Amino acid sequence: EVQFVESGGGLVQAGGSLRLSCAASGFTFDDYAIGWFRQAPGKEREGVSCISKSDGSTFYGDSVKGRFTISSDNAKNTVYLQMNSLKPEDTAVYYCALSFDGPRWDTADPYDYWGQGTQVTVSS
Repeated sequence: EVQFVESGGGLVQAGGSLRLSCAASGFTFDDYAIGWFRQAPGKEREGVSCISKSDGSTFYGDSVKGRFTISSDNAKNTVYLQMNSLKPEDTAVYYCALSFDGPRWDTADPYDYWGQGTQVTVSS
């Protein structure tokens, strides 16, 4: 059974930083991607970033490019999302998700497994 442990959300002032973690377990397939998505109240889910386990390639949505950095610790099956220069519009519940069908940041279609989400609130 695929399981996630997400952590790192919280309340931060605009301009601050947070680092989200997503520890995945319960699978043995070695070619996968982890994506981060977010959803703010009343808004549609938005792709943020993703990383490919096989070659380490990373992808970012335009709204976070240059401010967020995704990385992974393959030995721990953990993916991190370092979020800098946070803005109030980054406020959302952030979810990590697992894809065995390629890394995509712009759509949730390949992602079959989802974490429980962690709240990020950025105050102005």
